[in-house]
Amino acid sequence: MAKQYHPTLPDSACSIAQSYCRCLHLHARRSTIRRPQALAQKAHTPMSRQQEMATLIKRLAPQEGYTRSLLGNVWLMRSNRPLGRTPVLYEPCIVIVCQGKKRGYLADKVYHYDAQHYLVLSVPLPFSSETDASPEEPMLAVQVRLDMTTVAELVLDVGEDTSTPSAAPAGIVSTPLDDTLADTTVRLLRALCSPLDAKVLGPSIERELCYRVLMGSQGGAIRAALANYGNFGRIARILRRMHRDYAQPLNVSALASEAGLSVPAFHERFKAVTATSPIQYLKSLRLHQARLMMIRDAIPAATAAARVGYESPSQFNREFKRMFGRTPGEEAREMRISLTLSEAVRLDAVEVAH
Repeated sequence: MAKQYHPTLPDSACSIAQSYCRCLHLHARRSTIRRPQALAQKAHTPMSRQQEMATLIKRLAPQEGYTRSLLGNVWLMRSNRPLGRTPVLYEPCIVIVCQGKKRGYLADKVYHYDAQHYLVLSVPLPFSSETDASPEEPMLAVQVRLDMTTVAELVLDVGEDTSTPSAAPAGIVSTPLDDTLADTTVRLLRALCSPLDAKVLGPSIERELCYRVLMGSQGGAIRAALANYGNFGRIARILRRMHRDYAQPLNVSALASEAGLSVPAFHERFKAVTATSPIQYLKSLRLHQARLMMIRDAIPAATAAARVGYESPSQFNREFKRMFGRTPGEEAREMRISLTLSEAVRLDAVEVAH
């Protein structure tokens, strides 16, 4: 019988083959062990800016309505329910909605402010607002009131910047929210979580936020409005005077003279800025302030009426119901949650995924 031939490997070759097999086995084991960890790491993605802003506001504003922050000019807004068209009065401010939706109605225009758009008012304006919200997805927003001294400095610093086109002044604008402003808003909200951060970092971030708005896509119109030039500037100064002295007797002739305009020209310029007449604006201002007094100061309607300049309680009640659609008592009960003002929540640290 022919002898079968069995090939053999040298000892060195066997050693190499065995080592190779052990490496393959070890690699397979490590892959099996690490795969779940790798999948877990892949599933854990960083929180988006919008999610982080919403998370921060939920903690800084646990109650509905308005909540102060550790910075005087910054308030938080929250609504856990939808609100139909409701008369509101905003001071000059920036409103950045991080979750939910709001719509503002002034004359024949609609202004959207939601997770993709922010609202800017360069002058105090009464208008009507509508809110989309639910307990599962509340409306969450940050409101930064414009400090006119800071704004004037920024307008001078920016000067005739050519990167944003000049435009006619506008009292209210809705603008797309870009990544730069969203990032500034996140940093501002983070700073509000710590008293020390709010004190040291907060004012500079607030100033930066105003600067970003002035340099935004509609910054030219906002800067033109805040520069207080021309007829728009004259009306803006009169509006500030009316907000300061709304409880005092004010007549249109005196206001027109103060603006350096004839009465007909004053009426025309005033309506171009506010979409209403001086008398209607003053009436709206007084009624809004009375509503806030009844809710936030817990005073009766007659007392609020006297404080805002009404001599006749019956006239106040008639005009109040005509504007808000409810009696003063009914309106105070219905809007108490939405318009209440809570004190700042102090959080030394808020754990947020970055």
